[in-house]
Amino acid sequence: MNYSEVAVFIIYFLAMLGIGVYFFFRSRGGEKEYFLGSRQMGPWVSALSTGASDMSAWALMGLPASIYAAGMGRTWIAIGLTIGCALNWILLAPRLRRFSIAADDAITVPQYLANRFLTGSKALQFICAAIFLVAYTIYAASSIKACGILFNTVLGVNASITMYASAFIIVAYTFLGGFKAVCWTDFYQALLILAALLVAPIFALAMVNSGAGAAAGAGGSNGSLVFPENYWSLLSSGKPDWKSWSDIISGLGWGLGHFGMPHIIIRFMAIRTQREVKKSAAIGITWNVLILGFSVAVGCVGRMFLGEIQDGSLVFITMVRVIFPALISGLLLSAILAAAMSTADSQLLSSASAFVADVYKPVFRKGAKDAEMLWAGRFIVIAISVAAVLIAANPNSGTIMELVENAWGVFGAAFGPVILLSLFWRRFTIAGAVSGIIAGAAADILWLAFLSDTGLYEIVPGFAAGTLAAITATLSGRRPGKDVEALYDRSVLLED
Repeated sequence: MNYSEVAVFIIYFLAMLGIGVYFFFRSRGGEKEYFLGSRQMGPWVSALSTGASDMSAWALMGLPASIYAAGMGRTWIAIGLTIGCALNWILLAPRLRRFSIAADDAITVPQYLANRFLTGSKALQFICAAIFLVAYTIYAASSIKACGILFNTVLGVNASITMYASAFIIVAYTFLGGFKAVCWTDFYQALLILAALLVAPIFALAMVNSGAGAAAGAGGSNGSLVFPENYWSLLSSGKPDWKSWSDIISGLGWGLGHFGMPHIIIRFMAIRTQREVKKSAAIGITWNVLILGFSVAVGCVGRMFLGEIQDGSLVFITMVRVIFPALISGLLLSAILAAAMSTADSQLLSSASAFVADVYKPVFRKGAKDAEMLWAGRFIVIAISVAAVLIAANPNSGTIMELVENAWGVFGAAFGPVILLSLFWRRFTIAGAVSGIIAGAAADILWLAFLSDTGLYEIVPGFAAGTLAAITATLSGRRPGKDVEALYDRSVLLED
């Protein structure tokens, strides 16, 4: 065990916990502040916290592992996500902020959808909350699993024990500080993730160019530089031709998930002013391009530097530990914690806010005061985190990338078409929204269960099914009321 790395990890955990404690004592209380930061987040914090909550530990472990193993043909995931992120900031962010305020100052995505259609029915909110609870538990499990793998690899500590410890820290600062604590911890974590992904491949490539690396036996198990066939081809992922094309479509399909990811798009609703959305977009898109570009670089440079290693998911960890002294490697490896925690905290808070605001208060406690709502949300955070740890600790739960892929697909297919149509189609109805969410989620899950051997990522048919169902149900039913159309018109023109 390297005690310098241990010390860095402990300091990092204490710093994140300290932010939660700070905002706990600074909080003025209230449901809107705890779940949405009172819409007072500046452009830098909004942009970087959005990016950090988007890029979980798979950006340092899952995606580099795919590139390391299969080559540049897997880069289409990064390309799809870059396009999706840019379109999300440019098209969706400004409208969603305006529309959520016009829709009775909604503070959650399900609440926004219900208020958008001026309906007293809670069916839409129930369906959303149910999907949130299931999908976010799976998603959070991927982040907690990454923490366990990191500590097990670096420190030799039992992975299950460290999963519980990591979950405790994440829950603690989310429990205490709410949305502001989550955003500010994500802001600092975004900077750490960027620094780590910039530094590691640049130093490794410099060492390769100077004659070190796999060819000289540095870190590689076979001491030779070996690349799979067509490793550098964007049009091949080492599979038959039709499978490679399905990988390209699937990779681009990852971008569709951005439009329906509640823990990402809720950041748009929290930006301080409408004028600051454009600045946030520029910062957020730039950060995303750098992160994804250097994540790909970690995979391909890692193969050049390390040669063949047994577990590709450890390429970043191995590279950092080979190149840097313990104190620096501990700091850079903390980026994995940052990526895992910045996503898990956002997911826990989003699922808790959806359950409390859209199920607990309207169904069980209609007269619940702010204090009760806050504590109910905090206990939901604990419950979901416990379930996520149990999934992560199960050896049969799948890899980090598989867990992220499954949750990302469900969210993107269920909510992506509905969010877009609600913002850009005046004629859209609540029947279309309910149909789109159900059809998108069902198609995604069924494709995963029965047609995954096609190689096509389930979000693609799921998104298509959700869009078709939403449009069909809307056009086959009655037009929305004049009050709903008037709300849409006001939302388009709303300014601060």
